[in-house]
Amino acid sequence: MKHLFIINPVAGKLKPEDKLRLIHEAMARLPEAVRSAGEFELYVTSAPMDAAEKIRAEAGACDELRVYACGGDGTLNECVNGAAGLSNAAVTHFPCGTGNDFIRTFGEEKARFSDLAELITGEVRPLDIIRCNGRCAINICSLGIDARVGTDVHKYSGLPLIGGPAGYVVSLAVNYFKGVKQTMTVNVDGMTCGPELNLVCVCNGRFYGGGFNPTNDARPDDGLMDVLIASGVNRARLLGVVASYARGKYKLFPQYITYVRTRHLEITCRDTEVINIDGESEYARSVTLDLIPGGVNFICPRDMAFFRDRSL
Repeated sequence: MKHLFIINPVAGKLKPEDKLRLIHEAMARLPEAVRSAGEFELYVTSAPMDAAEKIRAEAGACDELRVYACGGDGTLNECVNGAAGLSNAAVTHFPCGTGNDFIRTFGEEKARFSDLAELITGEVRPLDIIRCNGRCAINICSLGIDARVGTDVHKYSGLPLIGGPAGYVVSLAVNYFKGVKQTMTVNVDGMTCGPELNLVCVCNGRFYGGGFNPTNDARPDDGLMDVLIASGVNRARLLGVVASYARGKYKLFPQYITYVRTRHLEITCRDTEVINIDGESEYARSVTLDLIPGGVNFICPRDMAFFRDRSL
């Protein structure tokens, strides 16, 4: 068995050397029997999707590969894209990034993912993934004002006196005045929504955007995508609706938010729009999303309540 640690040097606030030290310290605490039972490699990425290429190459050269995404949700996304569809590869998240949104799906048990021993000795479970225009997502894909805000925040967070949460505030303000609607149409299960929408959020997990929680109904192992389609919200109502939407209270606004569960949907945009894919940005006018049941092997700490109790 090979254990591959994928380290994103730019994810989160920790310096690359601090991440390496953190991993070395965690590995030093492992029982000798665990450390001697497999091969361990630390790999620092150098380019976008470098992790996916590394994983596919390593999986082709060993019988069993365990991959630890040491970064944020973007690092996890790259690792999922590398491991998706490979029967001898499994991936997990050792959170060293800023958002770490996907593992919030597991509630209070998310803290167990920070214990490297729990991951190395963890169990492998098949989890669903979303295929969005050819790229895989394990958490959430979205289009509309939320995707625009999440993408544009990088333009402002590096400016003097602006950083962290302030970058999101500035991005929201700028996009608020640009307009809160896009011309796009959703076709899902014989239903058409459009032609003007505020956002489309397609959930496999439950959190995105640094803590937005649009629904607690989504599960990454139920074979369905939970889709929220918002329309008709004007500038005057936007902040109030978004505040409730961010806390999973979409049912308070049935006049604005349509909720469906599906395995397939298509979105057609008048203009090229940004697509949020697990926090990464892609651009297209036509978007196809498909749920792939059990599309990736995922390493979880053993005996998690999330999988025992389906009500969680």
